[in-house]
Amino acid sequence: MHQAFYRKWRPQTFDDVYGQEHITSVLRYETENGAFSHAYLFCGSRGTGKTTCAKILAKAVNCEGPINGSPCCRCASCLAIDSGAATDVLEMDAASNNGVDNIRDIRDEVVYAPSSLKKRVYIIDEVHMLSVSAFNALLKTLEEPPEHVVFVLATTELQKLPATIISRCQRFDFRRISTEMLMKRLAYIAEREELELDSEASRMIAKLAQGGMRDAISLLELCSGSSKKITLETVIESVGATGRDSMVATVNAIAAQDYDLLFGQIEEVVRSSKDLAVFWQNLISFYRDMLVVKNTTNAAAYLDLTDHETEQIKLAASKFRKETLLYHCKLLEQALYSMQKANAVKRVVAELTLVRMCDESLDQSNEALLSRIAKLEDAVILGGWTRTAPTVAHTATEENPTVAPVSEEGKNAEATTAAQPRQQVGQSEAGAKRVLRPLRNWMEVVERIGAADPMMSSFCRSASAFVTEQNEILVRFSSRFAMDMAQKGAGKERLIGALAVTLKREIAEKELLLEVASNSSRSMVDEIVEMLIEE
Repeated sequence: MHQAFYRKWRPQTFDDVYGQEHITSVLRYETENGAFSHAYLFCGSRGTGKTTCAKILAKAVNCEGPINGSPCCRCASCLAIDSGAATDVLEMDAASNNGVDNIRDIRDEVVYAPSSLKKRVYIIDEVHMLSVSAFNALLKTLEEPPEHVVFVLATTELQKLPATIISRCQRFDFRRISTEMLMKRLAYIAEREELELDSEASRMIAKLAQGGMRDAISLLELCSGSSKKITLETVIESVGATGRDSMVATVNAIAAQDYDLLFGQIEEVVRSSKDLAVFWQNLISFYRDMLVVKNTTNAAAYLDLTDHETEQIKLAASKFRKETLLYHCKLLEQALYSMQKANAVKRVVAELTLVRMCDESLDQSNEALLSRIAKLEDAVILGGWTRTAPTVAHTATEENPTVAPVSEEGKNAEATTAAQPRQQVGQSEAGAKRVLRPLRNWMEVVERIGAADPMMSSFCRSASAFVTEQNEILVRFSSRFAMDMAQKGAGKERLIGALAVTLKREIAEKELLLEVASNSSRSMVDEIVEMLIEE
């Protein structure tokens, strides 16, 4: 008879439990020293090992010869518990046995000694489903049970438990299992099931499981139904998920207002019989990743992505302002809620929402207005509109004296002085050290410049920016050539405008300092070659 993978590969000892070492280490210690608590509370999201650890603990407290704090799984007690023949280990589902009478039965039974084991263990799953009267009936027994009784309560919703119950238990919080740990376990199971599991397919399954080991193993079994070789395409086809390339294409189409591509994406999802709600959840996750990239300096610490996927996210995020991303997230959330309603036409909801995301003028909400204002600010400050100052012929008066002509030698001297870079970073004119703080939003400044002048942004991207003690902005370029090219034309004004928008304060021209890195040894040719390679 076929047995589901998640049951077949359920851990039998604490050593086999993945991703919960902070819990299993304590339980092993208690087993080795015989210092068991009278009541345990296991809480956490689904599929993270609560019931599994409860069953292992039931074996551990009754095992005749524990090995390194784990049950031996060979003695009569362990074998009886594994086979379900042990009447002293009772597992109750509180979702279907939540009345006060069920708890009274337990209260009446605990006074009797175990029939064959050392301790009687009561495992109450989904304990938050008990009624108020059932909790009240459990309180006294849970606080002072007989020496031969151990209670193990498991729940996915800790907030629904009375504080009086929580305070009487030794509490353990089960965490969501990391993607790497899930992939390691999937590879172990696939090897023993003689399955060929690609690393990309394994990562996709682990991400879809969202930290749940049971979900990951169930998805592995689902994908193995059609072939012994499980690839990324197999996972996408079996689960009905949408590949990351599709998400990137959708987001790029929104940025470019490419309605044909957007409607084509929805058509492809519907035609392939995939669930639009799953596609929508993946799109929301993609936007979440873009918000992380947009608002943090160390996005890799918060994103469970490969280097290539991280670069994709950064490139996509650079096409939107923060205000626009927040506006889109609100629309996506509203659309997902609408899709979950009864009789909702998911395709229509998705298509209407994507159209609204492309054109903020179709929406009068505050988020849409903020997005439009942010784009107008960028356009005005970065050179979208320019005002030409009127030409006025000045005459020589006392208030406006005629400027004496400058000789050729003077012009050359002024040009040489202006072309010389300022004092190097960290040194003032007197030679004293300067305290500089890195400008956290520099890459956002570069992105704003790139919206108006991609060439200039390519030179600024390799530069670094700092804030001086006098609150000046110091930009250090990698070479003299890069600094000159960044100032070409209206480059300096555009840089000041981008800084003003990003830092949300006025930047005077004298507050912007431009320098060349003192350790720069690259020639102009090197800079041009590097720029061409990046393009």
